[in-house]
Amino acid sequence: MHAKDVEARFQALDAFLTEHQGLWRPRPFTQLQLPWETVHPALSQWLRQRSLAEAEASHNHPHDLPAPAPFPQLAADALRLGTVDKLPTHALEPARHRLNVDVPGRKWQQIEAFGAALTFSQTPAHWLDWCAGKGHLGRRLLQPGQHLTCLEYDPALIASGQALSDRHGLPATHHLQDVMADVAIQPEHTPVALHACGDLHVRLLQLASAAGCKQLALAPCCYNRITADSYQALSAAGRASLLQLSIDDLGLPLSETVTAGNRVRQQRDTSMARRLGFDQLQRQLRGCDDYLPTPSLPASWLNKPFADYCQELASLKGLSTGEQDWPALEAHGWQRLAEVRNLELVRGLFRRPLELWLVLDRALFMVEQGYNVEVGSFCESSLTPRNLMVLAERQ
Repeated sequence: MHAKDVEARFQALDAFLTEHQGLWRPRPFTQLQLPWETVHPALSQWLRQRSLAEAEASHNHPHDLPAPAPFPQLAADALRLGTVDKLPTHALEPARHRLNVDVPGRKWQQIEAFGAALTFSQTPAHWLDWCAGKGHLGRRLLQPGQHLTCLEYDPALIASGQALSDRHGLPATHHLQDVMADVAIQPEHTPVALHACGDLHVRLLQLASAAGCKQLALAPCCYNRITADSYQALSAAGRASLLQLSIDDLGLPLSETVTAGNRVRQQRDTSMARRLGFDQLQRQLRGCDDYLPTPSLPASWLNKPFADYCQELASLKGLSTGEQDWPALEAHGWQRLAEVRNLELVRGLFRRPLELWLVLDRALFMVEQGYNVEVGSFCESSLTPRNLMVLAERQ
């Protein structure tokens, strides 16, 4: 998507998300009844009678669901507005011998795909790997005659990254750096960031454009990892939008899971079903129909009998449970989980449109700073759902 399409798509997404916010903002996990269910009773009923396994099967592809209106039309609009082209790619120089040792396979494939999508008109002289970890991305991009600087906050990652770069005899320096503090970015740097979170990648766009970097590439991640209470739009179009996004809203694009194994999924489901069983109990005990936020608990809590789990969680919240029908409450939790997961399929339609809205807000900010931008995907979503990339070059 070129700069001229970015503005038009942003406005179309903005209108779509604003019009339908009553469908994607309310969270089935915290509300027993969603406001839209009274408006679309047939859809609500159809979703509520499906099983947990059916919800799981539809999770990554909610658009294919043969659900009652208005679902099919929303799905078609969401698909059209949320789809981007794959960025053009070029063949990377073969990797140095043993460069991918110590890199998990999936991560290495992401790095390869990211590198192949870097089509800058000028060959970079000095890569800047932002929030670099051990610097695997920067090392993979480094070609003869180029330099590499890696910025990272974790001293242990800096040490192992520098050791790896030295072992390969590469002109790379790994700096201990809090990127939210003062960072010396030079105009000759070409910053790259693969999956830098929230504030960290926003900071990169602000500093790199202010420093006058000729080009940069960013694949954003974790839009909800911000210190502000709500989303602060970057571009003029973003600031003019009527959408006021909470931290919860910003988590919606990240609710897609493609990489979790069976054991992790089973653990997640059990944890959620138990929380929903407890939710039913706390509503009865408090005589009030509101969700009660509970702290995140260690996985070991899932090994406790359900009654102990609820009693200990209740005492954390200053509640006394008394005698209860524990098997019925536990069964209720699993039943609620099936309903929640199926109702969430409506929100699922808006995951990608909201993510693209956020990415285009970043792209439009760079346009305002005098850059040409391209937005597209750099790999399949099965490799990582966070597969959107912004390429920016000074005009």
